[in-house]
Amino acid sequence: MTLTRGGLQPAQITNLATGDSVKCMFNPFEYTLTKSNQWEKKPVKGKNVPSVSFKQGGSQVLKLTIHFDTQLDQSDVRAHTDKLWKMMLVDESNTNAKSNKSAPPEVAFEWGRLYFKAVITQMSQKFTLFDENGKPLRCQVDVTLEQMIDVDDYPPQGAGTPPASPAKQAVMIEGSRIDNVASENNANHRDVAEANNIDNPLNIPAGQNLNVPGS
Repeated sequence: MTLTRGGLQPAQITNLATGDSVKCMFNPFEYTLTKSNQWEKKPVKGKNVPSVSFKQGGSQVLKLTIHFDTQLDQSDVRAHTDKLWKMMLVDESNTNAKSNKSAPPEVAFEWGRLYFKAVITQMSQKFTLFDENGKPLRCQVDVTLEQMIDVDDYPPQGAGTPPASPAKQAVMIEGSRIDNVASENNANHRDVAEANNIDNPLNIPAGQNLNVPGS
C-alpha cells in the first residue's frame, strides 16, 4: 500500500475512464467546497424587495492544492503529475457514436469519507525546485473540480466503507432516443426512464443529463 511521505493514507485522484490514479505524496493542508444556486428576481409594485423564486441548483466545486517532491531520488517530478494533465485532455477512446465527439474523462477525488465524482475544470502547476540541469524536483498543483453527481444520489455509507460506484451519466443530443442512450451504456431503457422520472420518453430535450443505472 502506498502511503504519503508522512506515512498516512493518501488522498488520490482517479481517472474513471482508465483507472489510473495519482496518489498524493503529501495530503492537502485544506480544501474548499463551494456551491451556487440560481434565483430569479421579479419586481413587485409597492414592495421594497423583489419576489424571488428558485431557478436551479449549481454544481458543487472542489478546490485544492497538491504538493509533489522528488528531491530524495532526484527523479523528474513531472512523472507523477503527467497523469493529472491527461485528465484534462479529450479522451478519444470514449467518442460518442452519434455525435462523433469526445470529452475529457470523469474523475473522482477520494480522501477519507469524501468521494467526489467530478470533471477537472481548471489546473495549474508551479515548479519551485530544480536540479543543476533544470530538471524540476518540486511543484504544487492547484486543481478545480466540478461535481458530476449530487451527494444525495450516493448510497448510504458506513464508517470506513468506500462508496459504491454511482450511476453513469449520459447527455441527450439532438435526434437521440432514450433507448439508444440505454443501449450505448448497456442499460435497460425502462430503468433509465424510471431513474430520471421520465413520463414521456419521446419528449426529452437535447442537453439533458440522464442517470444510467446498472451501467
